Amino acid sequence: MGRFILGLWVKSARMTVRGEESYLELRREKKPVVLLVWHGRIFPVPYLFRFRGSMPLISPSQDGEVLVQIISRWGFKVMRGSSSHPIKDAWNAMISELRQGGEVIIVPDGPKGPDRRLKLGGVKLAQETGAYLVPFSFSASRPKVFNTWDSFMVFKPFSKVLALYGRPFQVYPDLKGEELELERKRIETLMNELDAEADAHFNLPG
Repeated sequence: MGRFILGLWVKSARMTVRGEESYLELRREKKPVVLLVWHGRIFPVPYLFRFRGSMPLISPSQDGEVLVQIISRWGFKVMRGSSSHPIKDAWNAMISELRQGGEVIIVPDGPKGPDRRLKLGGVKLAQETGAYLVPFSFSASRPKVFNTWDSFMVFKPFSKVLALYGRPFQVYPDLKGEELELERKRIETLMNELDAEADAHFNLPG
């Protein structure tokens, strides 16, 4: 039922997609991709990325189980794990997927935050495999933002929606220590700027 409702909800939107061309070129060329999306902006992701063979990393929590049930027939290669749970098997599976030219979806501030504070898991995956990092966000003309730790955003049915891809980039494999922390902050800023760009499209307050 959740899958049916989410599908109808997202299909009702007047959707504009921007910045997707470089991402699609990487996928056509079977280049490895790590898609990065903040926890608060994941609402349309299960529907928009269905049947692409993507591997999302989903928390073993009860909330994560609900998401798994929703996306179970949409062609995702679901992997369970998070920064707060043992992740060795999931890590090895994601490395293998990327080395075969696949796509992994990472929520770098999940599952419990802090909000929009980028953890290094996705960056280290990209370092180890040469994968491209691709930030993703969305915003809407009639959003509903919940009073949760992640300011979770949905949109009302039949809203105008902008799905926004950032420019793909790679991370130098030998970065570590202070240099890696500077890169982490740079990526975090890029993702926050992408949210702000999506919101500005609809003149939403910052």
